[in-house]
Amino acid sequence: MADDLLLVRARELWVELADTPVEFCPSGGAMVVVAPRSRLSPPSWTGIVRIGDAAIVTAPSGWSAGMVVDAARKLTHEELVDIARLRAVLPVLDALGPASLFYLGRDGFLPAHEGTGVEELPIGDGGVAALLALAGEEEVGESGLEDISSPAFCLRRGDEVVAAAGYRSWPRSVAHLSVLVAPHCRGRRLARAVASAAVAHALDARLLPQWRARLHPSRRVAVALGFRELGAQLSIRLGGVPVDQGR
Repeated sequence: MADDLLLVRARELWVELADTPVEFCPSGGAMVVVAPRSRLSPPSWTGIVRIGDAAIVTAPSGWSAGMVVDAARKLTHEELVDIARLRAVLPVLDALGPASLFYLGRDGFLPAHEGTGVEELPIGDGGVAALLALAGEEEVGESGLEDISSPAFCLRRGDEVVAAAGYRSWPRSVAHLSVLVAPHCRGRRLARAVASAAVAHALDARLLPQWRARLHPSRRVAVALGFRELGAQLSIRLGGVPVDQGR
């Protein structure tokens, strides 16, 4: 799949998640809309997604949308997902991200799971549950593994599940990847193997794999499997909201 088709499909996903009429402008830049029910960010937050050289922004109120419109005039599309630059022009109280967004077509896939002993398990399997408990609440939440709708693709060392991956079905036939490796087994390319099996499963189901990464090791795994970085996502909570806008 060519990069331009990946770009189109990725943009279609985020437009749908915005839950209000919006588009990635062909000429670039950012379109800001009021969308209190947007799924680009947590409720009452402002969501920013850049795909290619264009961005969409969903704000919870007209006040916050106006603030972002003013800020967007001073920033490039890349700076809109740069939290340091945003803090210089907006009263940002809190932020989630930014996270890089990667996508993959079948033609670009670089498999890494053949011959590795990856097995397919239900997410409720005891070995997977033990891995989740070992990793801890924060890392499990970051991975999103508890929320997968696919089977869990796992590697064992002895009787212990030490790495698992899967995906959650998103709108527009997108498969959102999740990967988790036991803390004592990292740096051994286990993430690459289990993620490769999950990606192969998604591609066989004619889904578009999506990889969202904040940390460099996660980005490295995505690139090793052939994913293309097409954009970024950032959610911010703005301060100074007028009383009547915050209700």
